[in-house]
Amino acid sequence: MEGLDEKLKGLSIARRSCPDEPTYLLDVALQPAGLLAVSCSNFTIHLHNKDTLSLVGEYRGHSGPLCGVVFSHTSPDFLYSGSADGTVRGWDVRRPGTDAVQVFKSDPSHSYSSFDLSCSDTLLCGGTEQVNEEDSFLVFWDVRKPGSGLLGVYSESHSDDVTQVTFHPRDKDRLVSSSTDGLVNVFDLSRGAEEEALLATCNSDSSASSVCWSGANYTQLLCLSHDEGLHLWDLSQLDTDEPLTIFSTSDARSLTLTADGGGVDYLVGGRWLEEAQKLLVVGGKNSGELHLMECDDGGLRLLRSLEGGHASTVRCFLWDAAEEALVTAGEDAQLLLWKPGGEDALASGKRESMKSKSALRLKSRPHKKHGYQREKKSENVSSTQ
Repeated sequence: MEGLDEKLKGLSIARRSCPDEPTYLLDVALQPAGLLAVSCSNFTIHLHNKDTLSLVGEYRGHSGPLCGVVFSHTSPDFLYSGSADGTVRGWDVRRPGTDAVQVFKSDPSHSYSSFDLSCSDTLLCGGTEQVNEEDSFLVFWDVRKPGSGLLGVYSESHSDDVTQVTFHPRDKDRLVSSSTDGLVNVFDLSRGAEEEALLATCNSDSSASSVCWSGANYTQLLCLSHDEGLHLWDLSQLDTDEPLTIFSTSDARSLTLTADGGGVDYLVGGRWLEEAQKLLVVGGKNSGELHLMECDDGGLRLLRSLEGGHASTVRCFLWDAAEEALVTAGEDAQLLLWKPGGEDALASGKRESMKSKSALRLKSRPHKKHGYQREKKSENVSSTQ
């Protein structure tokens, strides 16, 4: 079986797509049956054929910056999007251009900066921006009852913008959230009330920008920060004397990754590749060059550099395991498909970097709270002695 290193080494541009109007491409989601959904800085959502990247539809309806897109796991014809306009909307991808078929709302003061859908497709969670300079919220809805109002709200665990909420890929009740307050919180929603549901709090020591589940049984967490820090934690060590941290760096830009002493200017994100059993981290140079890296207890190791594609910062990526293909998108308004042996079907020249105003604000604020998982672990250990 061909290893991940060999698969990545064979990648080259197979397709590229650029919208008619300049816009940042902020997030991308895959529907295995054949579609890509892309959220844009002009508040629209584009649907593309995942093999040709041709534009097959567009949705308009949000009036504020989008914070992500995700397809339903069990009903892939449904797509969800979250927005700072205070709504999470559900769309029918069989009817491009139509209005949302579902709209989820909460308090008028809530602007969503993140959202996700549980693996069972029963629960939506939205994370808000900071409200009244002191509070932020995790808001829950029952997907099956869009008109029934809120299912519940968690209000005590974060004090600043919630940058990401991510459900566990296999456990419908497990949720992790990250925030500009520096905290990463893990919840077991089956326990009900917020205080009982909070299983662990990890401190990123900086403004946390994203978090994802990782590891063979998804017991690890990868956290990235707005100042390019990276932390890999092992939650299976919560009830042991072993440290949670597998690998950590306060600034990935300081790491030497290439033979000529080079590194990354920024981190795009991470994704656990189930088939390869490896954690893929993507970083980039401001010029558009991408570095594909593996992350484990040995740190970051460069697997492949991709050149000649993007002309500026890349905002998102995904790995299509079935096609062994990489999809990237960014601030140059380009959506790129990288495949083994691919050859760019369009013009090979880079597009000029799009200078339109970004719809995302990367904030880095002083932390208002400190992680307390260390104290909690110490208490657990001492109680067993």
